[in-house]
Amino acid sequence: MSEIRVRFAPSPTGYVHVGSLRTALYNYLFARHHKGRLILRIEDTDQSRFVEGAVENLLEALRWAGIDYDEGPGKESAVGPYFQSQRLNIYKEHIHALIKSGHAYPCFCSAERLEKMREEQTAQNLPVMYDGACRTIPADEAAARMKNEDHVIRIKIPQSGETIVQDIIRGTVHFQNNLLDDQVLIKTDGFPTYHFANVVDDHLMRISHVIRGEEWLPSTPKHMLIYQAFGWEAPQFAHLPLLLNADRSKLSKRQGDVAVEDYRKKGILPEALVNFSAMLGWNRGDDQEIFSVQELIDSFTLERVNKAGAVFDLDKLEWMNGQYIRSISEEAYLKAGLQWMQSFNLDTGDPDKNKAILKAVRPALNKFSDLPQKAALFFNEKLKYETDALEWIRKTESREIFSSMLQEIQSFDRLTLDEFSQMMKTVQKETGHKGKKLWMAVRAAMTGMTGGPELPVVLSILGKEKVVQFLNQALQQ
Repeated sequence: MSEIRVRFAPSPTGYVHVGSLRTALYNYLFARHHKGRLILRIEDTDQSRFVEGAVENLLEALRWAGIDYDEGPGKESAVGPYFQSQRLNIYKEHIHALIKSGHAYPCFCSAERLEKMREEQTAQNLPVMYDGACRTIPADEAAARMKNEDHVIRIKIPQSGETIVQDIIRGTVHFQNNLLDDQVLIKTDGFPTYHFANVVDDHLMRISHVIRGEEWLPSTPKHMLIYQAFGWEAPQFAHLPLLLNADRSKLSKRQGDVAVEDYRKKGILPEALVNFSAMLGWNRGDDQEIFSVQELIDSFTLERVNKAGAVFDLDKLEWMNGQYIRSISEEAYLKAGLQWMQSFNLDTGDPDKNKAILKAVRPALNKFSDLPQKAALFFNEKLKYETDALEWIRKTESREIFSSMLQEIQSFDRLTLDEFSQMMKTVQKETGHKGKKLWMAVRAAMTGMTGGPELPVVLSILGKEKVVQFLNQALQQ
């Protein structure tokens, strides 16, 4: 196999969609699996959609996710960086070659005429596509008019036959040429469209495989015809399945978060989002769900990518993130956790207490944005009781336990883990209550819940004063 060269070619139009992240990831995994190269190309020829800061945001998202590329913005290259807006002379040179060979032609139709044409086609239930009005203008006349009239350049699609696309994921796909539009290749402002620039660039950058979203499949026959017009060999194509909402509609911002930035703000770890994204349409053929990046690189093949749309299951992502939160080193967890505590104004000012709180909530934490909820019991001034907890608090034996604890706790200056254990042994002996009857009552009184972090840890973090306060509150119920 010749050198594998793939590209990720986003438009700088704002936030980084999770679908774009998956496309970048699959290109990255495929390149690394085959010891190939990944090219980053910024497709910024549509100046009307350009968003200031979008490129920087994209580069930061890739850095955060650990997706490194070999050529492109920020990389040393003999021909880079790759911004299409800086390559206009290249496209100009190549479009002249297509016009000269008769595979492209100038179109002088006004926006008003095109709009009227589309309205008439729609009214007659015809395919909405260019009617070829300028296809037959003699070359000399067209060349003369191009000097003074606004125009675009269109590809001249064959009006019969079919174009066949061999897709690694979807197999053989047939397209009837008479249903393909004479696509605009160069716009009136002189900038190329996606369709033209990406074919020229993919050829010049020696791209071996084009791995992109399913939404580009209908455009692929047009791209194939451009390759044929130049006499170039086309790359291999692989069109990835759509990302879907739970109701199997196309994933969109209308139904929830779709940007990488949104998940960063929720406290999703990059390792988790990468692992989760890899599984959106690909599987290794077994039941394993948690993969290191190296395992993904070793296992990834395009042949294991599914055709069917992949459901973006947020619950699954949060579960997976929880697995990573509990598997990273304690040092890394505490460093990240403290940053999140500070962002939520939960820093107690006591480093040891901060660490204790973070360790206590870690088993139940699925994303760092849940810290205020999971750690709330350590910051409450007055408890709100869940129904089940209130039932335990009001039991006669529970009230005996609380009274005994209030008496015993007075003999301690502070409440450490050892002192708590000693106190509870005395309470158990004095009241005769043990097991669930003892511990569920104390948990209900200290947290207002019947579940949560380990109880000795909770009480040691709360401290003597807060424990006394909560015991008195429980006795008042």
